[in-house]
Amino acid sequence: MNRRDVLAGAAALTATTVAARAERLPLGDLPGTRYPDPRVEVLDKRFRYKVGNAAIERIATGFRWAEGPVYFRDGGYLLWSDIPNNRIMRWLENGHVSVYRANANYSNGNTRDRQGRLITCEHDTRRVTRTEPDGKITVLIDRFDGKPLNAPNDVVVASDNAIWFTDPGYGIDGFYEGHKDKAELPTRVYRLDPATGQAKVAAEGIDRPNGLAFSPDEKILYVVDSGATHGGRANIRAFTVEGDRLTGDRVFAEGFAPGFTDGVRTDVDGNVWCSMGWADPKEDGVRCYAPSGDLIGKIHLPETCANLCFGGPKKNRLFMAASTSIYAVYVETQGAMVP
Repeated sequence: MNRRDVLAGAAALTATTVAARAERLPLGDLPGTRYPDPRVEVLDKRFRYKVGNAAIERIATGFRWAEGPVYFRDGGYLLWSDIPNNRIMRWLENGHVSVYRANANYSNGNTRDRQGRLITCEHDTRRVTRTEPDGKITVLIDRFDGKPLNAPNDVVVASDNAIWFTDPGYGIDGFYEGHKDKAELPTRVYRLDPATGQAKVAAEGIDRPNGLAFSPDEKILYVVDSGATHGGRANIRAFTVEGDRLTGDRVFAEGFAPGFTDGVRTDVDGNVWCSMGWADPKEDGVRCYAPSGDLIGKIHLPETCANLCFGGPKKNRLFMAASTSIYAVYVETQGAMVP
């Protein structure tokens, strides 16, 4: 039995246990909530973001695998992908949940460009798309060097409008989150210039490039390697951004195994917030790393967390896509992502 089989077995057992536990949870504050919420754990005095009278809330549930959250402040709503159910969901600030897009091509990562439009990574069609203001969907890229992309996973947009995305291929590993197919390209990070439609390889040699996020000044691009799913590494890498190139590949954070991280975001202070799960249930949730790479705080959830984003009117509410549910907690910082 290899490492991948062990990880898969542990994940299946954990998923079964967590699913049973999650079904018993109501919406609203988690059971046993008290102020300050002990599930927001301060590991270092630099983690000064815990709000004493703000608890972790479960704001929506009933999904198969929640991913790719993105917040629209101008509309007052959160979007996220429910991948196996092949839909994008929407949560309004009044608590109403609805289907934003059915038949969403098994979408995964979502973000907004600097014009406020939705940018989406689609597993089944192996492409990155943009939703126009009138609802029309524009295909930004689905091939590179004449070959189909593997299955774009996560995406961010820089201040120069360039679109950076990862292409690890999870959407063609099986039928649950896309369809089974053969990868024709290496696993990579790409940079797409929407003005010219030209894409460049920004980074390769990462086992399974997954979530990505810029530092507030856009001088660093953080990229999650979730290669542990296939017997590889589990870490967050940091690259120096030099125009349309990435240099100085280095490990920013590790110590996730036997679990791994998936999604990542930064706050205005340069801290790196990432999802955590797939192994020890006591570690399910979110981790916060200082810009130095030191682990300074944790948010504990009752389910494996896949991805996260900052939102709310003041960008000070952390939304967490965790397996079957969406959780939220107010923090004393703001997300760095624009808009």
